[in-house]
Amino acid sequence: HADLAIVLGGDGTMLNAALRLARYCVPLVGVNQGRLGFMTDIARDDMLSCMDDLLDGRFAPENRMLLAAEVTRDGKEVAANMALNDVVVDKGAIGRMIEFELFIDGEFIYNLRSDGLIVSTPTGSTAYSLAAGGPILQSSMHALALVPICPQCMTNRPIVISDTCEIEVVITKGMDAR
Repeated sequence: HADLAIVLGGDGTMLNAALRLARYCVPLVGVNQGRLGFMTDIARDDMLSCMDDLLDGRFAPENRMLLAAEVTRDGKEVAANMALNDVVVDKGAIGRMIEFELFIDGEFIYNLRSDGLIVSTPTGSTAYSLAAGGPILQSSMHALALVPICPQCMTNRPIVISDTCEIEVVITKGMDAR
């Protein structure tokens, strides 16, 4: 029943709060207690004056998209969650690459050997996705970035798609893939 959640911490704390509160549509305000603070906009030193502005209605709310992800094995859902930043399929702890097929809205896109794939929201486009060579997406865009992690082939580049698409990753080889 909260009208607002004030999150004290860094981006990791903000992501954790978003994951826990997203289903309740509780707005979040982040006060940066960490180092970079891409998502925690308010500096610690400005917290009190910013809270005054917030309580007086002097703010601009911004909606951010969430990803819904589910893991299916043998036709059964084994896990499901929401994500503010990204959903990552990766090789796990082993030193070998994984192989997977990518489908968008049921259409086969490609087969890839790599360390994995990042499916990033605009919020997540300045995090792991960017470090892996993905594009920066404007936060208000209705788009997702699909970014291969260390692909073995030169032709598999990041792809930007509509946020209305359904993405399916089918792992064909990869014992510890997660």
